[in-house]
Amino acid sequence: MKVLVTGATGFIGRQVVRQLREAGVELRLASRHPESLDPGSETVPMPGFDAPAAAFLALTRDVTDVVHCAGLNNDQGNASEADFLAGNAELSARLAQASAEQASGRFIHLSSIRAVIGARVSATIDEDTIPDPQCAYGRSKREAETRVRDAYALHGRSDAAALRLPPVYGPGLKGNLATLMRLADTALPLPTGALTGNRSLLSLSSAAGAVWHLLSHPEPLRPIYGASDVAPVSVAAIVGAFRRGFGRPARLVAVPAGPMRAAAVLLGKRMFWDSMTATQICDPSLLASEGWLPETATLERLAAIARLGNT
Repeated sequence: MKVLVTGATGFIGRQVVRQLREAGVELRLASRHPESLDPGSETVPMPGFDAPAAAFLALTRDVTDVVHCAGLNNDQGNASEADFLAGNAELSARLAQASAEQASGRFIHLSSIRAVIGARVSATIDEDTIPDPQCAYGRSKREAETRVRDAYALHGRSDAAALRLPPVYGPGLKGNLATLMRLADTALPLPTGALTGNRSLLSLSSAAGAVWHLLSHPEPLRPIYGASDVAPVSVAAIVGAFRRGFGRPARLVAVPAGPMRAAAVLLGKRMFWDSMTATQICDPSLLASEGWLPETATLERLAAIARLGNT
């Protein structure tokens, strides 16, 4: 087995590389910043979405499997719809076309629950949930899923799968979780007691473990998988875990939700408030039924990240 990992310098990509190395897998690592990769590995620059077809054929030549972590993340606040479609859908399609032609093994595409639901929607989702993305990032990830599947279908193949991820946490975490961690690192009381919506999270190591499971387990791939820690947690519990890690008292004040929402609207933070109060559960039952073991100590791991300073 020789695996191409794209986005190998990214938050998840680095952990995937570590997991595959521990499994003894031969690797080719692709990144837009190959100079920051381990010089002892086979490293190549990641082609842009508009690169010639020959560049993608060269990238996938002599590899058996592909793990596609590269893409444009939803923390790119100034990215347009066209940017997301190019960096996610078009790039994924070009890579899948080349992989379907000459890589004999599996194509694991890291996607997001944003391909299915918006950040402000309360829902429980699984592999059969009808996609209804509600932002440019989510629409681009859903389009990427479709175009990867179609590229493999054109070659009569069904060995490509999308792995939809909820917010992923680990050292160096980003996005809303990083914002909550910064808020937790204060001595002030926080009105988070009203934030009782439950959220599925996924540990970084479990995300990489899910990738390795999909590459190595003997059963045929399903088109879509979802992964998450075994139990959802509330936003208030997340903040509380970070505060424990920082060695601070909890000081979570149960302010009624109505005044909090009104204040968020006045401050122009309505979307953030709505996303923090939504309940979003990602059901990992399919992966677990195949032998993948989800994380069970979410809050303890969050506290440990704060204890180590998120480095």
